[in-house]
Amino acid sequence: MGKLVTAHGEVDTPVFMPVGTQGTVKAISNDELKGCGAEIILGNAYHLYLRPGIELIRKAGGLHKFMGWQGPILTDSGGYQVFSLAVLRKLSREGVEFSSHIDGSKHFLTPEKVIDIQDGLGSDIMMMLDECVHYPAARDYVEQSLDLTTAWARRSKDHFSQLPTPNSKLLFGIVQGSTYRDLRKKAVDDLLAIGFDGYAVGGVSVGEPEDLIYEVAGYTADLLPEDKPRYLMGLGTPPDLLEAIGRGLDMFDCVVPTRNGRNGQAFTWNGDLQLRNALYKEDFRPIDGTCGCFACRNHTRAYIRHLFNTEELLGLRLVSLHNIQFYVKLIHYAREAIRDDRFDAFREGFMSSYKKEKGK
Repeated sequence: MGKLVTAHGEVDTPVFMPVGTQGTVKAISNDELKGCGAEIILGNAYHLYLRPGIELIRKAGGLHKFMGWQGPILTDSGGYQVFSLAVLRKLSREGVEFSSHIDGSKHFLTPEKVIDIQDGLGSDIMMMLDECVHYPAARDYVEQSLDLTTAWARRSKDHFSQLPTPNSKLLFGIVQGSTYRDLRKKAVDDLLAIGFDGYAVGGVSVGEPEDLIYEVAGYTADLLPEDKPRYLMGLGTPPDLLEAIGRGLDMFDCVVPTRNGRNGQAFTWNGDLQLRNALYKEDFRPIDGTCGCFACRNHTRAYIRHLFNTEELLGLRLVSLHNIQFYVKLIHYAREAIRDDRFDAFREGFMSSYKKEKGK
């Protein structure tokens, strides 16, 4: 357990951060997020830089005021999106040139510009620009990429230190190195020498098998200081989160609860349910009888299935809302288990019950 102090409030860790890529957690209002117990959300510098633009958000008073969220915000640097969404990108020591996936317009991002973008957003926690290498990757390419990412890390920290009020913000470094342990260690050593407020494990869940994801994440976490936040980027399912917490990670973000929720997949303590299935046509129980979220207090599986089958937007909102609350509660209970020195038993009990209905 830990406590992360930001300009917009304190955050207990481990913590799950709902993903608000474009200044909103899809289909969920800020009041609903607060009602779910969400303490911090994630935004994305790449998407917000392209639309609506940093100057507009700056004029609005920053992302917090623009979107009406008063809690802490972490912004991803956009590096992953540049390398996964953008087209015709050109990589150099200076930065990365790319064409927007929206309108084809050309842009050039440097480590310094990415810091300025996040400063314009008013981010509580900024992420450095890095290159995310997909799996599998040849060792010689990973070595070159890691050298570039480390150089960008130094420039990011230098520029961050020159901001008008750097002490009111946090900057996290990102550990790359693909699946090569020695390169992961080199990345950690270099980032620790530079010095960051927290450290993220990047470049996982990019095509590797599950066991390898856990292995790399756990190995990297063991190298990082215990008194700094350790953030596992972009993972995952409820079992993923508990496995990662057991390996020493304590900050998480993932689009799964909302993306899958919009497709009818609901997460419960007994597994995940595909509410579009005919199995639930006459199922008048709530999604999860132990939940207590708005969807579970007021609606049945049968009704929600009907909403999806008739393409009513309420259906995707209800399941997304339920899933966010489930994720937040799961991490809350994990924190309690850690505090009471019973995390291993909690994880084993969850995994045992979670498999009961999985995939129905």
